Amino acid sequence: MLERMLTDGKFAGGCPTRVVLDHIMSRWGVLILVALSERDMRWGELRRVVEGISEKMLAQTLRTLEADGIVLREVTPSVPPRVDYSLTELGRGLVEHLLPLVDWVSAHAEAIVAGRD
Repeated sequence: MLERMLTDGKFAGGCPTRVVLDHIMSRWGVLILVALSERDMRWGELRRVVEGISEKMLAQTLRTLEADGIVLREVTPSVPPRVDYSLTELGRGLVEHLLPLVDWVSAHAEAIVAGRD
C-alpha cells in the first residue's frame, strides 16, 4: 500500500497528502494534538503543556491546524475574552491514529537515543 502511494505521487512535493502531513507531523503539531486529545485547553494551558514552544510558533501552528479543520478555536465574549481550543471531529479521528504512534515512540525513545551513542 505504501509503495503504491509513493509511486502514485501521493507524497510528491505540494500534493495535498504532503501538505497535511507537514502540518500534523510537525514538531509542534504533534505535541499540540496530543495535548488537545486529553481535553479542551486555553492558550496559556497549551503554552505550559507544550514546553519550549514560543508564542509565535503556538499561534502559527494553531492557525494552521484550525485552517485545516483539525482544531476549533472558540472565543467567549467576556472581559478579558476567553479563547478555548479543542479538536474537531476530524481532529479526534486523526488523534485516534496518532496516539498509538506517540505511545510507540514513548516506549522506544530511550533505547533509540541510547543506540545512537
